[in-house]
Amino acid sequence: MKPPFRIGSVPYLNAAPLTHGIESECVFLPPSLLAAELHADRLEAALVSVSEVLLHPGYQVLDGFGILSRGPVRSVFLAHRERLESIREIYLDPASCTSVNLLRVLLEDRRIYPTFRPLADYSAAPSLPNVLLIGDSALMFRQQSHAHTLWDLGEAWQTSRQLPFVYAVWALRRSGDPIRQREVIQYLQAAANAGLKALPEIVRTHPDFDPELRRQYLGGNIQYRLDAAAKEGLSTFARNLGRCLNQEIYMPKYASEGILPH
Repeated sequence: MKPPFRIGSVPYLNAAPLTHGIESECVFLPPSLLAAELHADRLEAALVSVSEVLLHPGYQVLDGFGILSRGPVRSVFLAHRERLESIREIYLDPASCTSVNLLRVLLEDRRIYPTFRPLADYSAAPSLPNVLLIGDSALMFRQQSHAHTLWDLGEAWQTSRQLPFVYAVWALRRSGDPIRQREVIQYLQAAANAGLKALPEIVRTHPDFDPELRRQYLGGNIQYRLDAAAKEGLSTFARNLGRCLNQEIYMPKYASEGILPH
């Protein structure tokens, strides 16, 4: 019998359909820590921020599925009390990887170049003038009392580029047995297909947040089909990010069930 797969995912509501039924084989970590584990080859596959794939060579990306938005994403936003054009300092959710790079790109569109500082404590977010939040922490912030304007980065990207934005993908480790990798691909694709079929059940039974939020968010704000438009959005982001960071970008190779790219 083959040993269990070593798979990593994020501990957020948005990933629930992609890990439904395989939770026992997953280690759940924030995006920044998950990327480090995959980069060190301590995981065979992980649902990582696309920045990990774009900024480091050698990854293969599971074709067909990811975490993306085609408009407002709800859980990735800049909460700001200052006018965007006046912002000089932004505190960053320490879990963020791709979201901070998306923020860089969108701010560069407006020629805004603030100083970024780490958010040391989520409880301090409502008292800060400008803070980037992601995932469940962002959803919880929306439910709190605050005096901020929320700049939804998924909506801002869709408005400016007319394309979906891809936040996370299933990435496979950069080395290993090809047969084992094919098994991982088949396992993750089967799980994703089953999870999307079970989406009504997940919305009804998942313990996080209230049923109405889950209904609007899962399969609504958050989408999972990595189609041609989503891939074009990812390629566009890669080009924008490369210019923004003045850094080499590595476009992903997509791996389908039973097929590994050369």
